[in-house]
Amino acid sequence: MIRKRSITLHGHRTSFSVEDAFLDELKAIATRRGLSFAALVAEIDEARPLDSNLSSALRLYVLHALKQADQHLLQNTM
Repeated sequence: MIRKRSITLHGHRTSFSVEDAFLDELKAIATRRGLSFAALVAEIDEARPLDSNLSSALRLYVLHALKQADQHLLQNTM
């Protein structure tokens, strides 16, 4: 289910909407990287193109991370 969430980034309140599965994966990525969830979202927010929205940037970040993990797994099994 898609849900709207709020977070404070750089001292300003903002919101994003993502499905629970994306939120769970973002939290897992933050944990693996030793970051707080807010720090990871801030990093993604800073790197996103100005013409994209935060929700899309978060989903694309998860997709990219999962594709990299799959690629790494494939390389290690060959």
